[in-house]
Amino acid sequence: MTTSVDVVLPVLNEERDLPRSVATLHQFLTDRCHDRWRIVIADNGSTDNTLAVSQQLSRQYPHVAFIHLEQRGRGRALKRAWLESTADIVSYMDVDLSTDLQTFPQLIAAIRDEGYDLAVGSRLAKGAQVANRTLKREILSRGYNLIIRAVFFTRFSDAQCGFKAISRRAAQRLLPLVQDNGWFLDTELLILAERRGFRIKDVPAHWTDDPDTRVRVWRTVMGDLRGLLRLRVGGIPHLPQEPQETSGPSS
Repeated sequence: MTTSVDVVLPVLNEERDLPRSVATLHQFLTDRCHDRWRIVIADNGSTDNTLAVSQQLSRQYPHVAFIHLEQRGRGRALKRAWLESTADIVSYMDVDLSTDLQTFPQLIAAIRDEGYDLAVGSRLAKGAQVANRTLKREILSRGYNLIIRAVFFTRFSDAQCGFKAISRRAAQRLLPLVQDNGWFLDTELLILAERRGFRIKDVPAHWTDDPDTRVRVWRTVMGDLRGLLRLRVGGIPHLPQEPQETSGPSS
């Protein structure tokens, strides 16, 4: 049976880059993805023409859809897109396509064929290749991930890479417990998943830094550190018991 995959592009004021990114991704998936797939543009609070561009792209390309949220928050957009999805596997990548798309089939195969619950691109795993990254961002990234491993004894290597996939079952169970609606969602989701026994695979990424990134580094760093403190002090929430399948009436 063919697996279905949703690829979410969370966007905020990306009217300029969105058409190129969707065209590149659409062509790649057409050529390389043998599963049923769909691209979902998740616009969260854009104030430029991103919504109009998204609407146009959904008309221009088959298998492209969009959702629009009035409130900002990448995590908020991912929660909505993933929880509303009916695909077997849901994923996301940054709209700048910093991670080489050739790695994407490995994310899907890890869940579809190898039994993992999550697959995450890693710029710090053995075999990863990183280009054009500034020393400041490299130090911040490695330091942040070292803090996560030291405090929570995690095994995944890169919490922040914008290139992830998760089974729908895992997403439906984990996302309602994730409190963050911004950039920290990635970290919170992975810590929660590992602590609650979900299997995570690191996939070495080939990643090129985008010099035009919209990420405000220090604001993001402080938000991430506050999120880690919240999880350390408040603890990791327990998963509700998974519903049991009920059998039909006995004859």
